[in-house]
Amino acid sequence: MSAIKTQDAFQAQPLIEAHNLEKTFSTGGLFGGRSAGQVKAVNDVSLSVFPGQTLGIVGESGCGKSTLIRLLLYLIRPSAGRVLFLGKDLSALPKKELRKLRRNIQIVFQDPFASLSPRQKIGDALAEPFLIHRLGSRKEALERAKELLSEVGLNQDSLEKFPHEFSGGQRQRICIARALAVNPKVLVCDECVSALDVSVQAQIINLLMKIQRETNIAMIFVSHDLRVVRHISMDIAVMHQGRIVEAAEKKELFQNPLHPYTKALLSAVPSPDPEHRRQRTILTAEKNGDVVLGCPFAGSCLMARAECALTPPTLEDGGTGHFVRCPVALAEISKSRL
Repeated sequence: MSAIKTQDAFQAQPLIEAHNLEKTFSTGGLFGGRSAGQVKAVNDVSLSVFPGQTLGIVGESGCGKSTLIRLLLYLIRPSAGRVLFLGKDLSALPKKELRKLRRNIQIVFQDPFASLSPRQKIGDALAEPFLIHRLGSRKEALERAKELLSEVGLNQDSLEKFPHEFSGGQRQRICIARALAVNPKVLVCDECVSALDVSVQAQIINLLMKIQRETNIAMIFVSHDLRVVRHISMDIAVMHQGRIVEAAEKKELFQNPLHPYTKALLSAVPSPDPEHRRQRTILTAEKNGDVVLGCPFAGSCLMARAECALTPPTLEDGGTGHFVRCPVALAEISKSRL
């Protein structure tokens, strides 16, 4: 998959491009001995992110979402594949140029309290990125900090306070303000609302959408909560065991899910209307040990055929930019068009 949306849809150069990304980790032996094996956390992932686009990445815990965004941010190096920012291969950049580029890609982490130093005042925390990237004097950095607090709906007297003096939602607003301090082109949100209650989640999501409307910033929103992703995203990629198994525009994916794993995820989303509940899809236990060559999902898939355990599926366009990694689903699409 070169992009979830075509370049023509945005009429712009992609900000971030990933080509066949892979990341393999060695599982350590007892007491630091030989490696006991390898785990492929990200496997053959390709995508593009454009200015003004919000890409949602969803999947269960351990599917590789966080590892993928760390690869996109180049916080860890890929085992294979490439990451490009505005056409530049990050692996080929010298350290000085890579550091300069980092101001364009900022991240908001899941836990706002762990993201802020308990001994650092909020004013210093917001001014720090501005000073690190040498964008102005300390006086200018503090003026920028005041602007940022106003943008995220906090009072200027917050500059002299410490993180423990704020609620969880307020701390996350501060983390968003800090990420915006250097005017990035891409904002990555890694489960940034999962630790907050529902009402605060809505406030943070509305704030992010407001910021995007005003700045045209691109966002990568990582979550396991499909309701949140549906509200904020334009396009959605579904991950399972390190692979993107389905990707499409938001409306298309929710109305016409193709991959059995996506269908199972959607069936588990709670409905506010008890009369219109989806029928739950109960998956059997995954038997990863039995699937050596083929689809990792074959062991728990209700649509699996004998060949699924033998042939690794590829991500293909089922039509109108709706990508799916499932030959059974693709075959059903072909039949429906006859």
